Amino acid sequence: MRDPVVIVKEMGITHRDFFRIIGNALGTDDYQATAAGVSLQTDDRRLEIALGPEGERRIALMVIPQTRVTLTFTNYADSAIQAAVKRFDMMFKKGGG
Repeated sequence: MRDPVVIVKEMGITHRDFFRIIGNALGTDDYQATAAGVSLQTDDRRLEIALGPEGERRIALMVIPQTRVTLTFTNYADSAIQAAVKRFDMMFKKGGG
């Protein structure tokens, strides 16, 4: 059994946005949700995603939501972690530019 791998992100989302998108980001609706995050158990692998309190970032007159999101991967191979984080980031990416 490997030590868990923890990835922390500061994301420009609300909790409501997170729960609206998370099924697509995980590629499944087979996860357990609580007010504080979600967990996904697949065989001997476990992914726990914890949400910090909602906040906001202000840039001049613009207000952007901000939430710290902690992903904890247990028993994932490095390649599986990289693929999961890539999908997670892609699904939560907002247009701009």
